[in-house]
Amino acid sequence: MNRRSRRLFLGRELWLLGALLGLTACNVDALPPPVPDVAPTATVQEPADVKYYPSDEPLRLGMEYFSRGNYGLAQRYFRDAVEKAPKDPTAWVGLAASYDRIRRFDLADQAYRAATKLTGETVQILNNEGYSFMLRGNLTMARAKFAKAYQLDPQNPTIANNLELLNASRNFVLRPPE
Repeated sequence: MNRRSRRLFLGRELWLLGALLGLTACNVDALPPPVPDVAPTATVQEPADVKYYPSDEPLRLGMEYFSRGNYGLAQRYFRDAVEKAPKDPTAWVGLAASYDRIRRFDLADQAYRAATKLTGETVQILNNEGYSFMLRGNLTMARAKFAKAYQLDPQNPTIANNLELLNASRNFVLRPPE
């Protein structure tokens, strides 16, 4: 658009704006009567009714990627989740489990400690720590964690399965060379 057509365009725009302002100033009688005071209707959802928060997205994605077996992306999203909500034990446990799967046991221990500070030693944390020690090959510590979790919840099938897996691992390790 050249300079002359731009001036014409702007001039036409200003003329229309002036005409509209003039019409509204002249038609005072055409305005609707004032609305009586009526209580406004709620247009915003109350916080207690909200079921989804955008800050939950990293946690949801972390769980999704973990369940798919993509532990590198899962730890990235769980780390984002704990940065956004540092008092969320679910995010800390997910982060620790992700670190276990990518063999960053030093970081997993830190995440388990953070989760334990928030909730105490829960069955889930003890079970996960036991699994972490089993992945490292520290079967003695794994058994101690699983035993503590089993004492808290003897009916838990996950703990029972992990104890069986640990026993099978110990048998495999103790086998004589062929």
